[in-house]
Amino acid sequence: MEKYQLKNIDCASCATKIEEGLAKMEEVKFVSVNFANSTLQIDTSDMESVKKKIKEIEHEVEVVEQIERTEGSSKISTIKEELLENKTELLRIAVVVILLIFGMVFDKLVHNTPFKWAEFLVFGLAYIISGWDVLKGAFRNIVRGKIFNEQFLMTIATLGAFAIDEMPEAVAVMLFYVVGELFQDLAVNRSRRSVKALLEIRPDYANLKLNGEVEKVSPSDVHPGQIIIVKPGEKIPLDGRITDGSSFVDTSALTGESVPRAVKISDLVLSGMINQSGVLTIEVTKEFGESSISKILELVENASSKKAETEKFITTFAKYYTPVVVFGALLLAIIPPLFVPGATFTDWIYRALVVLVISCPCALVISIPLGYFGGIGGASRKGILIKGSNYLDALTKVKTIVFDKTGTLTKGEFKVTEIATENGFSKDEIIKYAAYAEANSSHPIAKSIIESYNHPIQLNDINEVKEISGHGIFAKINGTDVLVGNDKILHLYKIEHGKCEVEGTVVHVVLNSKYAGYIIISDVLKDKAIDTISELNKRNIKTVMLTGDNKSAAQSFAKKLGIKDFYYELLPEQKVEHIENLLSENKEGKVAFVGDGINDAPVIARADVGIAMGAMGSDAAVETADIVLMADSPMQVVESIDIAKRTRKIVWQNILFAMGVKLFFIVLGTFGIATMWEAVFGDMGVAIIAILNAMRVMK
Repeated sequence: MEKYQLKNIDCASCATKIEEGLAKMEEVKFVSVNFANSTLQIDTSDMESVKKKIKEIEHEVEVVEQIERTEGSSKISTIKEELLENKTELLRIAVVVILLIFGMVFDKLVHNTPFKWAEFLVFGLAYIISGWDVLKGAFRNIVRGKIFNEQFLMTIATLGAFAIDEMPEAVAVMLFYVVGELFQDLAVNRSRRSVKALLEIRPDYANLKLNGEVEKVSPSDVHPGQIIIVKPGEKIPLDGRITDGSSFVDTSALTGESVPRAVKISDLVLSGMINQSGVLTIEVTKEFGESSISKILELVENASSKKAETEKFITTFAKYYTPVVVFGALLLAIIPPLFVPGATFTDWIYRALVVLVISCPCALVISIPLGYFGGIGGASRKGILIKGSNYLDALTKVKTIVFDKTGTLTKGEFKVTEIATENGFSKDEIIKYAAYAEANSSHPIAKSIIESYNHPIQLNDINEVKEISGHGIFAKINGTDVLVGNDKILHLYKIEHGKCEVEGTVVHVVLNSKYAGYIIISDVLKDKAIDTISELNKRNIKTVMLTGDNKSAAQSFAKKLGIKDFYYELLPEQKVEHIENLLSENKEGKVAFVGDGINDAPVIARADVGIAMGAMGSDAAVETADIVLMADSPMQVVESIDIAKRTRKIVWQNILFAMGVKLFFIVLGTFGIATMWEAVFGDMGVAIIAILNAMRVMK
């Protein structure tokens, strides 16, 4: 899959035509054209043929390689800079305004005189200057057999106005069309820039330490295992673990959180964070292309390729809407003069031309994708990465949210709080053998046991380790058979033991087939976990908790959180079964799952909406998920739903507003009440208002 920049793509319908044209090519397996950020995402075996096809569809559009951002190149322009960028367009508008005013004054002086030709000359010149691009585009499309588009509508309407001696209005329509296009470009470019400002968090360099020397290199030249130095004020260029130093880091670019986070030796830090105080020495753990910041940028840039049903509907609607409007206007121009007494062709042709101008669908085909684009961009600045506008729509329909417990609702910061012994074994024996058995595990529970043991582990003493999925671990340590796990492992190996139900998260230990005792490990709820469940309940969204913990531990946490439905002692495949049951029960609403571990990936994939805790979650969960929460905060689930609902609300505001205003003015135009002047507002005025409304999503 390759990504390219499209230069000179200036209308949403152009983007749609290019996408539809390329999709029909045999050489193209996948294509998505994003008007909002002027990009082409394509999977093709013949890029040269693709470029030729684009030239056939839209001659001015150029395909260029995406240029990597250089330092400081992604600055959001001020209004003054934006105006300077469009000075040619502004000059053209000024000249046309002067000619239009002069022509209207001149018209009063020379009307019905031999100097009428001079009036044609003034208005004709103004018309050509303002409408040349539209006329050229319409003619080129007609030659290619592609008639029904907004350029065609504008051309027919204005040439018709000239033909019936309504020259000032013909020029005014073209003038306001150009002004509207300028405002549209400014609005769209502002949206593009606000999302591209995200690129500012891309690190420009890394201080690589080699042979005692520090060299400034590109982050892509640094590899896992190498050491980098990050000074105060610098961005952390790659994911890694701190080997020396402590500091506070600004994580707002990744998570949306404004409060600096304290970091120290052995802590994991992510690319895109900004070091605020001390010097940090970091051992790199991932290639730059796999780093957190690279994935964020890739997710945001590619999100628009997965379109919402509303976007698809509007694209299809516009495709059939324009021909219907053209033929409707044609009938309006011809039928009344033939059958209505006193009706004249001049009057009804004028009314038909007014209807043509009003009916352009640009307000819809631009503002709706822009609304979704804004929703995705706005969410990304809060540390919520939504992989497509289709998932934004799906979030608005979620009726049930299923949470994994450990690492999702709880911090996963386990600590050993009790060691219970039986059959003459000592606490030291139990914690030692448990630590050795868990030595190669990265699970938080295993880490807490190893930390509690607090002695060096001699790996040579570990003769054999075998994981028993959903149960625990079997290990042979210096000739001693060790079983470590939950209550299921005791029943699996038929180990005699006392009580099965132990309050809290428990790890049972068996030595040489004899029950030695158990270790109780406690976890703590994440900040705002209780508030998250409360907010979801207020929104009438059902919450469910799934966990591999025993009944007593699960019941304890569910009670604290206020979750009524919870399921415990679950294997990964059993979590999938529970999700499938919920999916079958929720025919009308969507089911979302929130998790963070490798074992959560199948459940995330199976849910209608898969949500992963991204900053510290596993790569498998993040890759599989539809939505990634970079702050690792469950409250972001609530925020993402609110953003999705606000986006959809604004999108439907635009649909209803645009269709309502256009229908109103079409009726006025049909009855001869609305003139070309009102028609311009019904077209470009509505488009500008809809675009500005869509931009509210980004705030």
